[in-house]
Amino acid sequence: MTLSNKPSSAFHKGEVQVQKRVGMHEEMAYWGAKAIRPFFIEQHRLFFSELPFAVVSATDSRGKPWVTLLAGKQGFMHFPDDKTLHFATQPVPGDALAEAFVEGADIGLIGIELSNRRRNRATGSIANNDGQSITFKVSQSFGNCPQYISERVWEYRETNPNTMSATCHHRLTDSLQKWIASADTLFIGSGYKEESEHRSNGMDASHRGGSPGFVKVLNKRQLVLPDYSGNNFFNTIGNLILNPLVGLLFLDFEKGNMLQITGRAEVDWDSDKIQQHPGAHRLLNIEIEEIVELTAVLPLRWSLPNSIQGGLRVTKKTIESESVTSFELAANDLTNSGKLPSFYAGQHLPIKLPVFEGKPSIERTYSLSNSPMDDHYRISVKREAQGIGSGYLHDHIEVGDVIEARKPNGDFTLKYATKPIVFISAGIGITPLLSMLYSLIHTQKSWPVYFFYGARHGNETPLLNEVRKCQQQHPSLRLDVVFSQPNAQGLLGVDYNRQGRIDAKLVQQHLPDLNADYYLCGPTGFLNGLTTELEELGVKRSAIYYESF
Repeated sequence: MTLSNKPSSAFHKGEVQVQKRVGMHEEMAYWGAKAIRPFFIEQHRLFFSELPFAVVSATDSRGKPWVTLLAGKQGFMHFPDDKTLHFATQPVPGDALAEAFVEGADIGLIGIELSNRRRNRATGSIANNDGQSITFKVSQSFGNCPQYISERVWEYRETNPNTMSATCHHRLTDSLQKWIASADTLFIGSGYKEESEHRSNGMDASHRGGSPGFVKVLNKRQLVLPDYSGNNFFNTIGNLILNPLVGLLFLDFEKGNMLQITGRAEVDWDSDKIQQHPGAHRLLNIEIEEIVELTAVLPLRWSLPNSIQGGLRVTKKTIESESVTSFELAANDLTNSGKLPSFYAGQHLPIKLPVFEGKPSIERTYSLSNSPMDDHYRISVKREAQGIGSGYLHDHIEVGDVIEARKPNGDFTLKYATKPIVFISAGIGITPLLSMLYSLIHTQKSWPVYFFYGARHGNETPLLNEVRKCQQQHPSLRLDVVFSQPNAQGLLGVDYNRQGRIDAKLVQQHLPDLNADYYLCGPTGFLNGLTTELEELGVKRSAIYYESF
């Protein structure tokens, strides 16, 4: 892959420093310039406007960072234009940020839909606060990958002022320690301002998740937060190495409570303690300074989706490539004729894995890679270097084992085709697109389909043989295989069609007309950059659907 060496103006010096340290700066400089925009794209505006809450970070009058949640009926967030977001609400009484949303204040923002694992982030500042509503001006907006999001469904609940309360602490009580020790989700706020008017200046809000207990409580004033793999922008870590002030928000999803913490964070890059947190690349050691506990303040409650009764039994395990293995899954409980809940092509399967004996199972989600017409499910899992879930599946799950799972979910699904379809995959992003291709063979076999399959080289081409077989069954399917780093064993014109990376120009060269529906799956930076390039060529944003990993 040939990438620009020009530093991206999308990142400040702290973010660049961390990217260089982990060897990702060149790639992030390229994709960051395309993926991080100074406005809200249409899809993100629609996304926020349908949410019942948003997570916001800011600093109080003393400069201490906090994180809060702004909630309201769907539609309480709306967009006068693509650079302005209007909140028809205010923080709840007693909130640590109750007085923080003043004109000019820097704000970090994340919208997240826990039920389908989508999230989008933005940074900017307050343009106006009239005491009833808040107007936010964006400086940066970008999508985020769905990793480590525990799926939950929400419902509205009326708040009762008589049961609402706010309590300040300087140390964690026993009950607060138990709350944190059982949490699988938190939100983190950080910020940094360069002397120049750099567009990455200001506050940032981000999501962190893991199995229950992934945050370690050392004592009443100290927490340890593992830092897992993410989008490689390193917004949070980049802020913290220059400004160690940090804010945390924990939610009690069942009771509508919030726990706000402000303190200082120190990054542990390479100590032996990291090994105590499987899957972590580094640790954040957090010293707590102040705490605000808010009880029964949220008009929302969240619950976990129902599990598939009896779990799923592994009926087949297939090695697809050097790093990818597929698992076929059937109903283990045969009281309902062994019939599995149906799914739409493109959806994912939430599963739980008992990785650590005596500890809660970890939750992971994997796209279904088989046809919705099958009588079984199939997930095709790439082994990640420090992936706890993927490593456990590859090394410990065998035919006959039973896996706890919930019904397939997700809104990255195949729409009924009225225009030609373009599939673009990068790496393991092939999985939901292959399921969509199978669906098309059953429903619209003669429909024109253009499939751009991206991989590093011939040893890393999971499910490519199945795509080729589908090509034989689908007379209107055109397949282009693109290797970014072909090895000596790969033959150009036989194993792959071209060398390089998939970009909008390549797509344009091989389509008779850009008027098509586009389905993309791959890393977040790749997807955000590619969607920007397609839009620049005139493709409507409403015609682009994507899922990141």
